[in-house]
Amino acid sequence: MKNIGIVGGGIVGLSCAYYLNKSGHQVTIIDQGDLRDGCSWGNAGMIVPSHIIPLAAPGMIVKGIRWMFNSSSPFYIRPRLNASLVKWGYQFYKSSTQEHVDRAIPALKEISLLSKAMYLQWVNELPFDFGYHERGLLMLYQTEETEKEELETARLANAHGVDAHVLSAAEVQRMEPDMVVKVRGGLYFPGDAHITPQQLVNPLISLLKTKGVRFQLQTKVKDFGLEKNILRTTKTDRGDFSFEELIIASGAWSGWLSAKLGLSLPLQAGKGYSFTLQNVQRNSKIPSIFLESRVAVTPMGNSLRFGGTLEITGINHHISMNKVKAIVDSIPAYYPEVNPVMPPKEEVWHGLRPCSPDGLPYIGRLKKIKNVILATGHSMMGMSLGPGTGKLVSEIINEEKVSLPLGPYDPERFD
Repeated sequence: MKNIGIVGGGIVGLSCAYYLNKSGHQVTIIDQGDLRDGCSWGNAGMIVPSHIIPLAAPGMIVKGIRWMFNSSSPFYIRPRLNASLVKWGYQFYKSSTQEHVDRAIPALKEISLLSKAMYLQWVNELPFDFGYHERGLLMLYQTEETEKEELETARLANAHGVDAHVLSAAEVQRMEPDMVVKVRGGLYFPGDAHITPQQLVNPLISLLKTKGVRFQLQTKVKDFGLEKNILRTTKTDRGDFSFEELIIASGAWSGWLSAKLGLSLPLQAGKGYSFTLQNVQRNSKIPSIFLESRVAVTPMGNSLRFGGTLEITGINHHISMNKVKAIVDSIPAYYPEVNPVMPPKEEVWHGLRPCSPDGLPYIGRLKKIKNVILATGHSMMGMSLGPGTGKLVSEIINEEKVSLPLGPYDPERFD
């Protein structure tokens, strides 16, 4: 049994804690917040093995430049003189090639399938219902340009063993009998699933507490004490801690923490927004993504959650109501009978997603510091990849045969 620290109490940190506790280790989670408002709460709750194409792909540079000058665009990078942003942008540019996409697809597919398998285990293992449903995912489009892109996505997905079906507008409508859907067509991934995030995170925290996992909340890690390539001390604003192993799963803050360890980790915070309509009478049955506006839509019981944008503007909590308005305005374009009013700012959730420049997470033990493991950089797929990442981290620490080759996720691949 080892004494293990985890910095970060989002779904990735909680998943690591779950599997490590199950293996008999003493686990302490350190988090700077109270675990009530992180990325694991207000996200779309999608489990998406269909998402095998990384954000860094051919064509994204051109789209990014076009979107950068539109305040309501779904992808926005605020230009600023910042060394870490310049490095990230350069690596993003270098990764936006077909060769990178070809290498990344198997890595994203395998970790997604592993994580979905872990969710299926959780359905049977966890003593609470977290709203897991395997109804698939609809990618909805309205333009001929997007249709061409999605036909290629379908071809690529099927070629890699991910089941994808191209649907006509009428076929899409038949899948959503309770609401009018206005589209040119859609792409359907039957193997995708969804959960209700808040029904998973809070009960999971309670369960871990009953099993002896310690939670050190409202505690900010300030620095580390190193000795001969070994981490000896984790220094916080509430005292020092000593762990035999430390896992950095602190999301968008992981880059800052890694720098304290001498690791240059390209990572940018990607802000996203969501709001939830309550008591929807004629609700969607299948999670969807409005492709032109990049808005994710997830039914959660009798509520309907809308989320979107990827705003690379640094670590800040400013809410851009222009971005929220763009999400609101997109809804009746696809769902003509749903006309939401603009939510007040206090009802808009936002989260900072940790984005690597090549679209792959950072998972693995550091070579430079032997007892530190990174589990971060999952971008918009943290909820989807959380349990799989936790399983891999536990296998690393337990010195077991890992479920997947870890090379593509090497945290020092850019160093």
